Amino acid sequence: MSADVSIDPETMRAAADEASELLKSLGNRHRLLILCQLVQGEKSVGQLAEFLGIRDSTVSQHLALLRRDKIILGRRDGQTIWYRIESQPARKVMEVLYNTFCGPKG
Repeated sequence: MSADVSIDPETMRAAADEASELLKSLGNRHRLLILCQLVQGEKSVGQLAEFLGIRDSTVSQHLALLRRDKIILGRRDGQTIWYRIESQPARKVMEVLYNTFCGPKG
């Protein structure tokens, strides 16, 4: 971070509010795991439920929260809805988390 870059307090507060809301959405183990999968590409509820080892209905509840917070978006293909990360700030944060905690060690 550069000390000579200044941002006005109101802009900083708005950015902090946005970051805080994003971090609240990410503050759940299942949602983090869902987003770690979505960083790799589109996934269906069934694929996510199988990976997480939880019921489809539980995954759907977490997806509903992520949709509400405009982090993910669903695309219908027949009877299947494919989910992907829509929010670029969320994608960037998840890529850092994924590379830090799930990437190759060493």
